[in-house]
Amino acid sequence: MTRAPRVTGKLWLPEKHRQKVLELLLSGVPYTVELIKGRDSRYRVHITFAVTAPVLVTNPNQGYLGVDTNPDGAALANVSYTGQPTPWPEGFTVPYPKALHKFAGEFQITMHPNGFLYIKVPELSYSRGFRRTYLIGVLAKVVVDTAKTLGKPIALESLDFGKDRFDTNRKFNRMAANFPFKKMVEAVTRKAFKEGVGVKQVWPAHTSTIGYYKYMERYGITIHHAAALVIARRAIGFRERITKELKQKVQAVKEKLSQKVNSLPGEGRGMTRKVKQLFKRLDGKISVHNGLTRYKQESFHSVWHDLKHLALSSR
Repeated sequence: MTRAPRVTGKLWLPEKHRQKVLELLLSGVPYTVELIKGRDSRYRVHITFAVTAPVLVTNPNQGYLGVDTNPDGAALANVSYTGQPTPWPEGFTVPYPKALHKFAGEFQITMHPNGFLYIKVPELSYSRGFRRTYLIGVLAKVVVDTAKTLGKPIALESLDFGKDRFDTNRKFNRMAANFPFKKMVEAVTRKAFKEGVGVKQVWPAHTSTIGYYKYMERYGITIHHAAALVIARRAIGFRERITKELKQKVQAVKEKLSQKVNSLPGEGRGMTRKVKQLFKRLDGKISVHNGLTRYKQESFHSVWHDLKHLALSSR
């Protein structure tokens, strides 16, 4: 029986983790150590140990902070227990990460007084490897600190089932297809656990579609802010009903597509056979949607699935 070669040497630890590792060694708590040899012939050490959950500092009875993750940042919605967006507290500011100061615009905040904001980290969309992991961690810290300041838990999409996307921009879709959304959700969840901030993951289907039809125009916000609002409302337990205004929007699209702009419409544009079949399905689904169970209202092939295709075909 042969033994693995013994490796000896000095272990370098980041300053922010040194005290924690020292406390771990002195406490006698069990832990595991994994040595990983890289391509550069350097060894890296992964130390794993159990963490005791801190006391929660957030209260779901106050509402949720809805978070919609994107390749270049995250959209946040401050939502009360009534399911409506609520203005930011007086004097509220988003904590600026001290580590990001390489160039102007590296960390951007766009805040709306009615309870929405967007945190943009442009480098996040094209960085790779350790740099991207680091930026995701920075973004996660800012999101968690914001929720902690508000005293509200975080609502996120459960990306085990994929992410709902509602965009026709090819460049954005290409970035979104290659972006590790699940890694960002895991980073926020892990940081929230350490800080005593509650997290609730919700079914991700149709959040952007619902936001587009019901809330984007009403509050004058982007599709990402609207999706964050839907995510928070879903975490609270609200159903998304088909309203009179939404029916009027569908009818307006139908009338627009029925008008012949010229005698030879472009291929795949206007009131095509496919679009006619789509309206036929919508007529049946819209009439019964509000009476369905929440599970059926949010299912993949619900009315929102057809409404998404309708919006995309009318652009």
